[in-house]
Amino acid sequence: MSRTVAQANSPLIAIADCSIVLDGQCALDNATFALSAGERWALVGPNGSGKTLLLKLLCGAMWPTPTGRERIAYSFDGETSEQPFAAMERVSYVGPERQDRYTRLEWNHSVTAIITTGLFDEDIPRTKPTGLQRRQVERLLTQFGLKSLRDRGFLALSYGQKRRTLVARAFAKQPQVLLLDEVFNGLDSSSAAILRKALRNAKQSSTWIVTTHREEDVPDNATHVARMRKGKVISSGPIESSTSVVRRHSAKRMFNGSLFNGNRANSKSKRDQLIRLSDVDLYRDYRLVLRDVNWEIRRGDHWAIVGRNGSGKSTLLKLLYGDLHPRLGGDIERDGFLTGTPISEWKRQVGFVSPELQADYFAARDLTEVVMSGRYSSVGLNDEPTRADTVAARKWIRFFGIESIAHRRPRAVSYGQMRLALLARAMINAPKLLLLDEPCTGLDPDVRAMILEVLARLAKQGVQLVMAVHDLADLPLCVKCLLEIRKDKRVEIRELNQ
Repeated sequence: MSRTVAQANSPLIAIADCSIVLDGQCALDNATFALSAGERWALVGPNGSGKTLLLKLLCGAMWPTPTGRERIAYSFDGETSEQPFAAMERVSYVGPERQDRYTRLEWNHSVTAIITTGLFDEDIPRTKPTGLQRRQVERLLTQFGLKSLRDRGFLALSYGQKRRTLVARAFAKQPQVLLLDEVFNGLDSSSAAILRKALRNAKQSSTWIVTTHREEDVPDNATHVARMRKGKVISSGPIESSTSVVRRHSAKRMFNGSLFNGNRANSKSKRDQLIRLSDVDLYRDYRLVLRDVNWEIRRGDHWAIVGRNGSGKSTLLKLLYGDLHPRLGGDIERDGFLTGTPISEWKRQVGFVSPELQADYFAARDLTEVVMSGRYSSVGLNDEPTRADTVAARKWIRFFGIESIAHRRPRAVSYGQMRLALLARAMINAPKLLLLDEPCTGLDPDVRAMILEVLARLAKQGVQLVMAVHDLADLPLCVKCLLEIRKDKRVEIRELNQ
């Protein structure tokens, strides 16, 4: 990976001895960092290390917990200020929380309208653009491969398409500094290539910070790397071309044994069907997503679903779960569930995890409540938890190693930590089927390895896996069957060779 180090200037943003305390715990610990014009940083570290908090501090979206030692300075256009307003006008931040906010508030503006709001730094469309500004938006639609989606409502987009839209919105502001938090998550290879090209060529690419867990997501023109761990910036400086940017960290949480009662592995020997889809056409928002799907999931088979951003992977998982239904004429059969059986009964035997599910838990009391809600396949709890709820939640919280943060709110933990809580939620009823939409998105390398080991062990105990992924490396070796969603909206089924 070839890199050149930009000439250093006086810092645009400098912080010193800044801490942030969330839910009684120090989430950012005496952080000191400086960003100068022309520097392009990779910010790396394990889940919960404080990367997102550092970015929010730099852009003025959060303020440090007062200690008397903290110092912040913003220097733009020859003027220095300690107020965050200077950063807000010059800095664009893109993170998963903004994407979740559109989902949570049901802001279903068109792709064009959302990119246009970036011109004026508005949350929703308020200001009418000039002809020159409309042409600027047109260039961004082309640059980010969004022209075919220009009139599509945001909520009808795939996870990766939403991410591209919000990055294009950030570019519309033409900021002096771009802060991009895990923006490569959920992107297929072509979308990731579009983003890397934008970071190489656009005017905004002169100064940026990208957080990531994957070496391949570090743009090749990055000049610096900062590493974080347990809320501290442990090292920072120019990238050395001979060293890896993303280092592995010591993994302490490992799967050990079974949490099921009895031996469930014998289900693998049965070849009867678990789910059968016959002549299924599937629509979302009056738009055909999947065409003529005939697919059978037999007991003991583990499946991968692949396809480009927007191909319908998440939609297919929601159909299997019971949140969506085929067009009239198509049929979905679930083993042991006769026509008319409440879908809630099926959902109690199925675990479901997706990036979008995280948006639904923004206001949850704590991670323990998130995990407990899996007992009822609900978002939140309608009644006070029972003793059985508490015992089950503690078991899976301990299993996934999140005891120390179980009392914290979803908004006070990292996305990777929240993903572990959602996996615990999915497992709380000991399901026979796990539907996983990009389960490794946002996980650091060691947690990712731990999750893949967990899934492999669960599969051996009789839990069937259906996983939507972009990267086949995010599959446990037990997954041998592959369904690919093609451009013509039909599916191709084949055996997966690993």
